[in-house]
Amino acid sequence: MIRQNWRLALMLVVLIAPSPLHAQDKLRFSTDWLAEAEHGGLYQALAQGIYKQHGLDVDLKSGGPQVNGLQLLAAGQLDVVMADALQVMSAIEQQIPVTAIAATFQKNPTIIIAHPGAKDLAELKGRPVAVSAAGNTTFWPWLKQRYGFTDDQKRPYAFSVQPFLVDKDLSQQGFVTSEPFSIEKGGIKPVVFLLADLGYPPYSETLVVTRDTLAKRSDVLRRFVLASAEGWKSYLADPAPGNALIKKANPQMSDDLLAYGLAKMKSYAIVDGGDAKTRGLLTMTDARWHSTLEFLRAVGVAKANVDYTKAWTLDIVNSVKVLP
Repeated sequence: MIRQNWRLALMLVVLIAPSPLHAQDKLRFSTDWLAEAEHGGLYQALAQGIYKQHGLDVDLKSGGPQVNGLQLLAAGQLDVVMADALQVMSAIEQQIPVTAIAATFQKNPTIIIAHPGAKDLAELKGRPVAVSAAGNTTFWPWLKQRYGFTDDQKRPYAFSVQPFLVDKDLSQQGFVTSEPFSIEKGGIKPVVFLLADLGYPPYSETLVVTRDTLAKRSDVLRRFVLASAEGWKSYLADPAPGNALIKKANPQMSDDLLAYGLAKMKSYAIVDGGDAKTRGLLTMTDARWHSTLEFLRAVGVAKANVDYTKAWTLDIVNSVKVLP
């Protein structure tokens, strides 16, 4: 009798025991720079276990000055990377089979920073502006077309605010979430012109995959975009978990800069503004991409016989709707 009861108990344990967890789908993902507030929602999704809740094992890597994410993506060393929309279009020109599936930033964070007293971006025409090499093929052609800037205004930009701090005539490029912070620490309250608010159209921090991955792993990518959007919603509400992981990945990141970056993303509605208000976080639209293509054609840098529409697809992000 005891043996029969023992067998019955064992059978019940087997029947009610939870089934083994399914293996999670692995994704190798790289941001476009060292860990910072601009990646907060992604680190939040990792810290809060949101990726795991959606059956994903995400290996979140940091980018940096020596990391070419699109090259690593094309070589099969990464599954998803973060890149500017114009970088993706440039890859299409080179016949690299990649496509953007979502956009982290609804507003491109690129800014021109001027000294106190400047009231309009047009006032900077004819005055020196520090511009990086990458800027020559992104926002600078737009400034030339829109405001009549000329190449003789350009000065080299070495990703330092020191020249700006000592030269009252110099303006410079930057991101709204970072460079003004360093300039304010240097004792100057700068004037900031967010180019997106003035009509500069490209998406920033898009999530990019190869077209082969898109074809073979569409459900995995949909869950990744969904979990990332949920991570951003959580981060904008309470950034503490994500910030802890950011500081672990980038020990040089300060609490002050993290708070500043988040505050600027909120005040300028970088993540949750525009179409995200009604279509959901990380959304994209054909109209916005086409306006970017029109800009490239207007400034004469779009190439003939290139199908730029391969640079993006709405198939994934249109199935995701996480409102801010």
